[in-house]
Amino acid sequence: MLVNQFLILAAALFSLGVYGLLVRRNIVLILLSVELMLNAVNINLVAFESMIRSADATGQIFTIFIITVAAAEVGIGLAIVLMIFRNRRSADVSDLNLMRW
Repeated sequence: MLVNQFLILAAALFSLGVYGLLVRRNIVLILLSVELMLNAVNINLVAFESMIRSADATGQIFTIFIITVAAAEVGIGLAIVLMIFRNRRSADVSDLNLMRW
């Protein structure tokens, strides 16, 4: 199995995630872009682990750990976004000036 195809797919997903992170103004879409980037990393980990063919399955273990952390990040992130939307009536990043004086 060629690893190049998976690396190209992961690079495309990561590039889309970075583009969405830099261009989007909506907080939910920014969180979605971060998820795309994490999934690209997961594809890389599993692809390299299959190339090495180790009995430890470290790539898959790290992937499961990243999926767990991503699920927690989505839960907490959406809760924060929901509270900000209730207070500000907007999910636009440029409207968030909570930390300013």
